Amino acid sequence: MHNYSYINWHAMSDKALAEHIGSFIKHHRLLQNKSQSEVASAASISRSTLSLLENGEPVNIATLLQVLRILNLLHVFDAFHIEKVISPLAIVKEAKLQRLRAGRRKKGPTNESEW
Repeated sequence: MHNYSYINWHAMSDKALAEHIGSFIKHHRLLQNKSQSEVASAASISRSTLSLLENGEPVNIATLLQVLRILNLLHVFDAFHIEKVISPLAIVKEAKLQRLRAGRRKKGPTNESEW
């Protein structure tokens, strides 16, 4: 059996979501043994702004992106990937249009004069 923890994201308030994101950032920063000052400096933000982010306070999305980039965590955006879905009917219709073999050219009326 797997011990997966499922979080009901819909039931969480915006504040709770921001706190969860902040905890995620702080956890990964500490795993990488980086100080707030180091990460803030590399992300071109103030240390107090990083502290606000880690404590679940509102920050702009550009700040979040900069911090995620510095911590090499941009892979979290894989969840936003949009895959093109082709319906089975469209696949069948496309398959019918494809030629299965080469054929001879049909002889039609020629433009030669009968003179």
